[in-house]
Amino acid sequence: MLHLKWKEAPTIRTVKCVHTNASKYLVSNVLTVGKEYEVKNETEEFIFVIDNTGNVGGYYKDYFE
Repeated sequence: MLHLKWKEAPTIRTVKCVHTNASKYLVSNVLTVGKEYEVKNETEEFIFVIDNTGNVGGYYKDYFE
């Protein structure tokens, strides 16, 4: 249950959100275009960041640069 400690984990790097045009899910409520987010964990397909709600969320990498 490592994911429970991600919020307090050190930041790996920061990424900038470039769009919120999701085809399947509504992400514009939790991500803001142009804002930088702290990356807490990363996989091949997803980036786990602290979003606008203050919690760690997993998002596709294509939302960020």
